[in-house]
Amino acid sequence: MNKNKQGDKRKLFIAIAGNIGVGKTTLTQLLSQKLRWRAYYEKVIDNPYLAPFYDDMNRWSFHLQIYFLSHRFKSQKEITEWPDSCIQDRSIYEDVEIFARTLHNQGYMTDVDYENYRMLFETMVDYLRKPDLIIYLKASVDQLVERILSRGRDYEQTIDRGYLEQLGHAYETWMDEAEENDFKILRINTENKNFEEHKKELKLIVDYVREMEKQSWLNVD
Repeated sequence: MNKNKQGDKRKLFIAIAGNIGVGKTTLTQLLSQKLRWRAYYEKVIDNPYLAPFYDDMNRWSFHLQIYFLSHRFKSQKEITEWPDSCIQDRSIYEDVEIFARTLHNQGYMTDVDYENYRMLFETMVDYLRKPDLIIYLKASVDQLVERILSRGRDYEQTIDRGYLEQLGHAYETWMDEAEENDFKILRINTENKNFEEHKKELKLIVDYVREMEKQSWLNVD
């Protein structure tokens, strides 16, 4: 049995999933603080490809996705090896199932690059632990655009609404596929909702996770 340093609670790995601007990082921070779990964040601030990507998606799509895949693999390898529970802001599965798939469908990534990318992902993921829970956050494109503009990252100010819509469709498709493949999904609508202000909503999520810890422990053979 896999006890961790939390005593009678089994080690869990939770991933926060969702479109750009939906509130993943904020929820990751809050849950990490409440649960006292280690948090892993998406590498965006010092990512050298993000700004060039939004200026020229044809040229930089493959480079950007390889950069994210490499960083995410490193993070999830650490999560797999870490003895306690962890929470991650966006999982490695989203890199291939959402972003690479959408960029390929829109013609920004060639067939050859996309196939090579998927082969690399499939090799990597065999070595990683699958999330015990994916918390999927969703909101309307209008809400996403408002949040993206308000947080003021220069390279995000030119994100196309159509791109956000395509990502949203990809998320819905993947979530259905993930459930069919035995991923546990918790879907949360974040429309007009700020978890820093909506304490009751945050508590419901925390309580859900803590109950899951107990159930996980009780269900271990």
